[in-house]
Amino acid sequence: MFYNILFIILLIAALICAFGISYTDWRRRIIPDVLLLPLMLIGLIITNFFPWPTSTADGAIAAVFGYALAMIIGVIFDFINKNRKRHDTPIGMGDIKLMVVGGLWLGATGLAMALVIACIAGLIWGIRKQQKFIPFAPFFITGGILSLIATMFLI
Repeated sequence: MFYNILFIILLIAALICAFGISYTDWRRRIIPDVLLLPLMLIGLIITNFFPWPTSTADGAIAAVFGYALAMIIGVIFDFINKNRKRHDTPIGMGDIKLMVVGGLWLGATGLAMALVIACIAGLIWGIRKQQKFIPFAPFFITGGILSLIATMFLI
């Protein structure tokens, strides 16, 4: 009984952190570490001690993969912007850390699905609204939730 209540409390805390990250990125284009760290710790606790679709090892591998992928994308865009003599960066360190946390929660398969969903949704929103900068966190978190649902029920 206590085990189930603790699991629900942790999931509610994770949802609050995820909503705060999405809201802050949407409004101020920044992802605060004060919300990322608890989300990461909750993810580690849940994947270690509760029944979850991904294992801790798969989550750790996906976190490293997410970090490497985001850093490669960031370096490529940074190189392109330096050649154009621009100083704005399209991907920030908060987005990179969010992909690490997403990898811990979702595993490799879930992270790939979440990234595809987030990129497609962000691209559609950016084209439709004609935005130069797109807040990535709301789209990634939505993609992560959809990916988690697909992983739990369809795979």
